[in-house]
Amino acid sequence: MKNRRGFIQTTLAGTAGLVFSRTSGISAATAQSVDSRVEILLDEPIGTISHNLYGHFTEHLGGTIYDGVWVGAKSKIPNFDGIRKELVEQMRKIKAPVVRYPGGCFADSYDWRDGIGPSDQRPRRTNFWLGAENDKSPASHKYDPNEFGTDEFVHFCRLIGAEPYLAANIRSLPASEFYRWVEYCNSPTGSTRLAEERAKAGSAQPYNVRYWGVGNESWGCGGNFTPQEYAVEFRRYSAWLPRYGQSLSLIASGPNSDDWSWTRGFFEEIVRKGSSQLGGIYGWALHHYAWNLSRGRTNEWEKGKGDAIQFDPVDWYEILREGERVEGLILGHWQVMSEFDREHRVKLVVDEWGPWYRPGSEATPGDILEQTPTLRDAVFSGMTLDIFNRHASKLYMANCAQLINCLNSLYLAHEDRFVVTPVGHVFGMYAGHQGGESRRTIFSAPSVQYDRDGKPATFWGLQGSASLSGKDLLVTVVNPHTTQVREAEITIRGGSASSAMATTLSHSDIHARNTFDNREGVIPQKKESVVRN
Repeated sequence: MKNRRGFIQTTLAGTAGLVFSRTSGISAATAQSVDSRVEILLDEPIGTISHNLYGHFTEHLGGTIYDGVWVGAKSKIPNFDGIRKELVEQMRKIKAPVVRYPGGCFADSYDWRDGIGPSDQRPRRTNFWLGAENDKSPASHKYDPNEFGTDEFVHFCRLIGAEPYLAANIRSLPASEFYRWVEYCNSPTGSTRLAEERAKAGSAQPYNVRYWGVGNESWGCGGNFTPQEYAVEFRRYSAWLPRYGQSLSLIASGPNSDDWSWTRGFFEEIVRKGSSQLGGIYGWALHHYAWNLSRGRTNEWEKGKGDAIQFDPVDWYEILREGERVEGLILGHWQVMSEFDREHRVKLVVDEWGPWYRPGSEATPGDILEQTPTLRDAVFSGMTLDIFNRHASKLYMANCAQLINCLNSLYLAHEDRFVVTPVGHVFGMYAGHQGGESRRTIFSAPSVQYDRDGKPATFWGLQGSASLSGKDLLVTVVNPHTTQVREAEITIRGGSASSAMATTLSHSDIHARNTFDNREGVIPQKKESVVRN
């Protein structure tokens, strides 16, 4: 590639927002007001951005499944065999690659057999999250009717073009039930009784599910194991697992945020029987939620959380600061893993991530852990996806928590009402990164200066990522400032330019959000960028 430089000048949305430029090469435009610079180093590849870094997560929790994904085949709400039609259409637009199910902590008490067979014969069970419910919650949130199970989930994935990722229960079911679940999903047509049951449900052909989580949060709700105990359980549940000609990618239950001892203890125990044991582990699943807005005053889970829609600028920066910790977690756990896996056969997975606020902003009363995403959460999500892109060589999958009606939702729904949140728009804007080749980027911008409880504090001024797909370059940039616009010059090293298009997601109000009554409060804006040689 010729060592040429091209330039584009663009406004990086204020107040606080995101921008991307999609081009087949970029060249010169400069302005006197330029205060920031972005350099794209096409000659310094990082790695291929896995499609699965843009994955999703659905759990039987609050309104995520019932009223979110599932409305029922007899519903007047438009649906595909009971699955909300508008959700399917939106998921197709963002090219959803993979969806994790059925949890989460729900998975650790879930019997997959409850969710197969004729719908009217499936048992009603107490939902794991019953203790967190309140009197406003509908019965389906407290006592799961199991109308939505394995067959419906795989059908949902097929409708949207995504791969299913199933999390197995190793806390309260024996290993034999994990084997049988794999058999139900993947055994050849007519080969076993479970294959015949699958055929009765509508799929004689095997589902060929590739991704399987061997437990979930096994340090907590998934069994309260020590890392050594969990390593033994992982070996037991994964030993001689039936394959049926399908390559299985087994994902082990990794640490909660910065629990380095969990990662070290697990891998120490795994390799005690030889490093060949690493070949049975496809991914190591890290969970990271940003929640503590107390500004250092407490580490208590309930007391530390802030409000989703009522916050000040310091809270804005605080949640971003908590969120960007995931970059250090990726680097730290990768380093610990390298002590036992020098070839890095095991990739990192971040299959739960996002901000977590205290209750009170639910779009639908009774939907526990539902929060209404604002522009702040869009900036948070863009920042996080950019971090994942920049570490494409280490990460294989990530799953935003959660898809609909829960935590960092892309969508909110209730009965016949549906809205795309600012977070959902971010996933649409970033979809073009999937499968692209990540390139190193250098950002230069004035730091954000603000008062943090009477003390001066700073935050970075611009961050982002870039990827190359054929001749198309996609650059995504986050401006975290709550009030200031950035004029940036984008320089491309190792390439030339012909055209550019910019899309911004921004608003003058940092609390701006989309609601059932105002569906377009925060929406992307496109404009063609001027390119000069």
